[in-house]
Amino acid sequence: MSVDLKAVKNALTWRYATKAFDPSRKISPEAWAVLEDALVLAPSSYGLQPWQFLVIENSEVRQKLKAVSWNQSQVTDASHFVVLTTLRDVSADYIKGFIRRNMEVRNLAHDSFAGYENMMIKNIVDGMEKTTIRTWNHRQVYIAMGFLLETAALLEIDTVAMEGLDPKAYDRLLGLEQSPYETVAAVALGYRSADDKNQFAQKVRFPKDQVIKVIR
Repeated sequence: MSVDLKAVKNALTWRYATKAFDPSRKISPEAWAVLEDALVLAPSSYGLQPWQFLVIENSEVRQKLKAVSWNQSQVTDASHFVVLTTLRDVSADYIKGFIRRNMEVRNLAHDSFAGYENMMIKNIVDGMEKTTIRTWNHRQVYIAMGFLLETAALLEIDTVAMEGLDPKAYDRLLGLEQSPYETVAAVALGYRSADDKNQFAQKVRFPKDQVIKVIR
């Protein structure tokens, strides 16, 4: 597979945390399908995918979410708004369901995965405190967020990752309080407004030799 390395760097440089979206511009169904694939294909520890991504299309719900997101306009003005949620816990049943999915996709018998299943149950369910599992699950969600942001940049679709929100209020508004999932963060996606002055600001990063150290 041939990849234009310069184009990749240009896309990453072009990307910025969009402060104002153009409400009139919408992401095409074809591009959105690729962004959904980025979430589905994101890696996670053990491949467990302890997450669910809520695409909020209802305008009334988005208005309510805006009110518990410091009234940030991106919630309602962006073409698409995704709430990233994660499992509160990882149970043995969840792991067994993941193994069944492996069997289905790879057309293999349970015996092929029995050792993997037992290892995960021992290490996660029996070996971790629930608070540790919860923190671990949250970290997995940020991997998926990164995949979504980068894919959007490659498609020249603007994004802003949002932690400036009230997770418990989101859970209440989205009916998650009694569910296995809880809100972690959100991502607004669409196209920048011509009035967003932040798009012209120089990107500020520490020098590469300060951030990256090679151990030889």
